[in-house]
This record gives sequence, C-alpha cells and structure tokens, in this order.
Amino acid sequence: MNRRDFLKTPAGYFAALAAAPAKRPPNIVLILADDLGYAELGVQGGKDIPTPHIDAIARNGVRFTNGYVSCPVCSPTRAGLMTGRYQQRFGHEFNPGPAQQADPNFGLPLAEVTIANRLKQLGYATGIFGKWHLGYTPELHPLKRGFDEFFGFLGGAHSYIDPLGDKANPILRGTEPFNETSYLTEAFAREGVSFIERRRGQPFFLYLPFNAVHAPMQALDKYLARFEAISDQRRRTFAAKLSALDDAVGRVLAKLRETQLEENTLIFFLSDNGGPTPNTTSANGPLRGYKAQVFEGGIRIPFLAQWKGHLPAGQVYSHPVIALDIHPTAVAAAGGQIPPQAALDGVNLLPYLTGAPRNPPHDRLFWRFGPQSAVRMGDWKLVKQGDEPPQLYNLAEDIAEANDLAARRPDKLKELQAAYDAWNARLAPPRWAPARAAAQKQRKKR
Repeated sequence: MNRRDFLKTPAGYFAALAAAPAKRPPNIVLILADDLGYAELGVQGGKDIPTPHIDAIARNGVRFTNGYVSCPVCSPTRAGLMTGRYQQRFGHEFNPGPAQQADPNFGLPLAEVTIANRLKQLGYATGIFGKWHLGYTPELHPLKRGFDEFFGFLGGAHSYIDPLGDKANPILRGTEPFNETSYLTEAFAREGVSFIERRRGQPFFLYLPFNAVHAPMQALDKYLARFEAISDQRRRTFAAKLSALDDAVGRVLAKLRETQLEENTLIFFLSDNGGPTPNTTSANGPLRGYKAQVFEGGIRIPFLAQWKGHLPAGQVYSHPVIALDIHPTAVAAAGGQIPPQAALDGVNLLPYLTGAPRNPPHDRLFWRFGPQSAVRMGDWKLVKQGDEPPQLYNLAEDIAEANDLAARRPDKLKELQAAYDAWNARLAPPRWAPARAAAQKQRKKR
C-alpha cells in the first residue's frame, strides 16, 4: 500500500494526526485600567475623549454590557481577578492603605493559586508590568506568585512623573528600585511591548495593570494639547491621562500585529472598579454610584475581550459576567484543566461566547464590602448600605437603580436576601481593617 492510500485508512489518519505539530496555545494579554468609569470609552458612549485603540478590542471581539468586578475598590478586585475566587473567601476584603500604614496581615494568601501560577505550569512565560497591590513583603512579591518578570510598583498609587517620590513604594525592576524617567503609562507600555518581543517564541501571559486613570492628576503636555477645548482643568488632565492609556494599549496591539501574534492572542480589557473618585472626573452614566459603592457605578465596568477567529467580532454580550471568569477562561484557552478542589467561582466564558450554551454563565453574583452588600439574580438586584433598609431594583427596567421596589416585591427581596445569606455564611472574616481604619489605628500608636 502506498503512502497516499495508507493515509486514507483510519490507521493512517490517526498516525498523521499524531505526527502533526501541535498547535501553539494562545497568548493571553490582560489589560487592567484603574478607576475607569463605565461611560468613558468611545465604545461605551463616551464623546469627548477618543479611545480608538481600546475601542478596537470591542470591534474585533466582544463587549460585555453587564461586566462586573468583585469589589468596588482596587486591591480586593485584583485578588479576585488573580485567583478566580471571591476574595472574601480568604479574607481579602479591603484596601490596605499605603505601605507604611498597611496591616501586617495584608496580602494575597500564599495558599491561593494565581492565574500566573497555572499558566506557568502550562509552559507560559509570565510577566506583569504595572500596579501589583497584593502584598508588600518579599514572599508576596509578583516573582513569588507565578510571574517570571515584574516591572512596576507594589502599592495602590504612584506618581506618573516622579519615580522617587514615594520611598516606601518605589518603581521596581524585579526586586530592585529603578529610576524610571518616562511618563509611567508610557513606561508600562514599553515594558509590555518588550516582553512580547522577547517572549514571542513561546506562549506568554502578559498582565498590564496600568495605574491610569487613578490619581494623582498628572499628564504630559503632548497629551494635554489634544484637549485644549476642555476648559475644566481637572477634566482636561483626566482626558489626557485616558488618551495616554489608549495610546499605550495601541502600542501593545501594534506589537502583536507586527509579530504576527494577534490572531493567536486572547486579549482582555477591563477596569478594576468604577469612577469617579474625588480626584478624577471619570463618568459612570447612566449608572448610579461610584468607586467604593456596590451600586452599579462602583462595580459594573468596561469589559472587553478579543480572540480573532475564535470569538465573534463585534459581539455585544448582555448576560452578567465577572472578572473572576478571566482566570478559568484563560486556563481553558491554554488547554489546561482546573481541579474541582480549587473551588473557583469564575467560569470559562468561551462556550458561552461561541454559540452554546445559551443560558447565562451565572445565575447569581454577590458582593460584600464591609457594611455594604449586594446580590444580582437575573435582572434583580438587592443592595444593602450599612444600617439602611435593603433596596431592590430591576436592572432590565431601571439600570440607574432609581426605583426601589423593595416594598412592592417583598417576595423577591426575601429570595435574594436568602441567597446572599447562604453565600455570606461561607465566607471568611476580613484579615485586616479598611484602609481608613488602619490609618487611624497607626496614628493612635504614635
């Protein structure tokens, strides 16, 4: 039998399949903005600040209109993002405050497995360039949590123009302080592009947690010049910072195209919580609330994904998803499996985005942030703010959470409260106090 005939037989087919080179798993790029509100991007309805590069991710992929994070502030969201688990399960409920005021218990527990740990085990090169905010001590450093490379800072905020301004929170390359001279948003983009170039020979996980558009309000003249028509100086500076972030994302996307890796790269873009803060002008409209609240404005964020040839271009996905889903989605795309005992709360989104199943990825989502709590089940959302009476909203009819239905639908209120209580009973107590309380405690010691 000649080779051509042999290949037509079942034995020949499977022999050829076994001999064929294995398809390289996709690269994973995770881009995280800081304090970026729901309504600022052009693709989200923003009008005054062009964001063409970020918008391109949505045009080439999926825009999640009900995309959430697991907390309305920075560090807890990042703990959930890295682990795929509600961070309250392991006591990571609050921000820590600056390094010199942080509770000794602060940090992502060593028992938790990060997305970088899992992808590294699958043969990925792993790099983080930006804001960590998950631990200050050596054992909690990114290089000890699954990352091969780190350039950035460990705290919650940093000057964009003064690398040496915060002695307790320096810019680091690896573990060594680095005197960065570039605008910090540009520096993180530079490092990400370099990582792609250097690691292009193997699958890579690139995590780019920018500190933009978080305070302080600092921007270069070349970005400010784009917004001379904006008279409010604070808004103009915010616009310049967001424009710099969009340029930085554009540099990363351009490098992926240049290296012919774009078609085999799964890209996520999202924010760590909503805006605005007292310093920025980041808009959340039409949502109610802002950063540090469990109303929609604090937890529903811009959430985009692109994987050309795998995810439909221009898709708008309306079922609720959460940042916890990125961990299992990335591992599944990489060909890995997560053991059931890992007890992830996130789910692999890929089957839901490619046609089947048509049911929602989650039938309920939860939030607990100190005295604040919320649960979403379908279109219904229960919100509790401290000692105030619980509030009930139908988000399909009332995205702005303006019409409290608690008195009219006590049955639905009771159903959501029972679901929340069952979830809450399985959580750990917070391992440290909120940042403000920690700072007050520190002052009393002096």
